[in-house]
Amino acid sequence: MKITFFGAGQIGSALIKGMLHDKQMPAQDIYVKGGRSQTATNLQKELGFQLLTDLNDLTAMDLIIIATNNSSVLPILKSLPQAVLAKKIPIVSVAGGINLTAMTAVVGNEYPIAHAIPNTPVQVGAGVLGISFSENIDQKAKAFILESLKPLGAVYEVPENNLEIVGSIAGCTPAFIAMLIESLGDAGVLHGLKRDLAYELVEQMLQGTAKLALESKAHPAILKDGVTSPGGSTIRGVAALEANNFRHALIAAIDATMSE
Repeated sequence: MKITFFGAGQIGSALIKGMLHDKQMPAQDIYVKGGRSQTATNLQKELGFQLLTDLNDLTAMDLIIIATNNSSVLPILKSLPQAVLAKKIPIVSVAGGINLTAMTAVVGNEYPIAHAIPNTPVQVGAGVLGISFSENIDQKAKAFILESLKPLGAVYEVPENNLEIVGSIAGCTPAFIAMLIESLGDAGVLHGLKRDLAYELVEQMLQGTAKLALESKAHPAILKDGVTSPGGSTIRGVAALEANNFRHALIAAIDATMSE
């Protein structure tokens, strides 16, 4: 399989790294068309992918991923050679602000196109992607896109009007979790741990708790109750979080990401 990425910025580079993580794909099968050529060139030196210079070469691709800012999406679609459009090479756009209606207005209602919102952990194959498909996409093209994105992490098909909240919960919260890691690390340092160890303890705890939640399918409250005992240290910590509006702070943070 050969993939071309338009864009090698923050999210584009994360997607490229994810495709190459654990040698999921050979680097020579990934092509990049970078708007900022120096950025793409520097990343190429690090990762070893190919640079795409001629749009006509897109006819040899199996998948096109547009990972640019919103203003570049429609011009890119308009620039695609007719031979590419005729082959109906599937396209995935990860630009949040350009919807499927706008994209299919350029390439046609029958074109296999998807709108996806990834998060930065895709770069280590542990990402979350929400994805929506054009109305008339055939099942073969949809299945191909979903299979192609598997190396990046968990992929969830949702209605396009849910992509924004999926993007907030999955895409914005890595920043919040990084703050959580930092804060709990500070608490560990306050009580005598070396910082590197404190951070690693928190990171391993988060990984283990997430795995337990995913595999057990238990309600979060049950997982919490399983750690607390009457009058114990954990329930005292829970009470301190409640006193400081922990739940409300998280809900308010997500709500803020949804506000214009």
